[in-house]
Amino acid sequence: MDIEQKQVELIDHFVKQASALNGPALSSLIAEATSNPNLFAFSEILSVPNVLELEGTEYSVYLDVLRLFAHGTWSDYKGNTGQLPHLVPDQVLKLKQLTVLTLAETNKVLPYDQLMLELDVVNVRELEDFLINECMYAGIVRGKLDQLRRCFEVQFAAGRDLRPGQLGNMIKTLSDWLTTSDNLLHTIQEKIKWADTMSEIDKKHRKDVEERVEDVKKSLSIKKLHPVSRLTLTSEGMRRSTLNLAE
Repeated sequence: MDIEQKQVELIDHFVKQASALNGPALSSLIAEATSNPNLFAFSEILSVPNVLELEGTEYSVYLDVLRLFAHGTWSDYKGNTGQLPHLVPDQVLKLKQLTVLTLAETNKVLPYDQLMLELDVVNVRELEDFLINECMYAGIVRGKLDQLRRCFEVQFAAGRDLRPGQLGNMIKTLSDWLTTSDNLLHTIQEKIKWADTMSEIDKKHRKDVEERVEDVKKSLSIKKLHPVSRLTLTSEGMRRSTLNLAE
């Protein structure tokens, strides 16, 4: 089963569970969801009415945890440890994986120094082990480790949940892309039309040239025959003149 199918099934499972729970039971469910090694999307769980009702209650901190895993990074957690509950090792690992996905959204070449800083990794060996074992083997990213340049070249990265306000930017980006594609298609169509026109002109030109060549060939043939006829007539005329003189 591929990662996308696992995501769909897990999301469906946790959404159904969240819809039937409240209060402390929801806090346990959120901890379970954010620890699951195969779940990397949380917006559907966040949109469940029962989950949103945690806002302003004694359990609202777990709503903040869910938002952190939907949109945040390991650095965000470190900056708010006083307001958020302690994370278990599986949650720490998950949040660091999500951090790599966030970094890959904006840059396809990730320097080792930046990754070590963002992930709290102390050396290159530990970083490369994390990228290979916890990211690439997990199927959330694909890429190349470049030890010479000290960077990770991202070839593929799974998408994260859209952050608030990000949808508008994405719609604009897609709209701009669509406009550019339409303009490019129009340009290609014009080029094809121009090429067709030039092809017809070329065909007509070739036909004209071939017709002129044939005319020239015919003309040359006639000229070759015409002097022989004159010579024959002249010889006949000379014979008659000679006969007349003899008489």
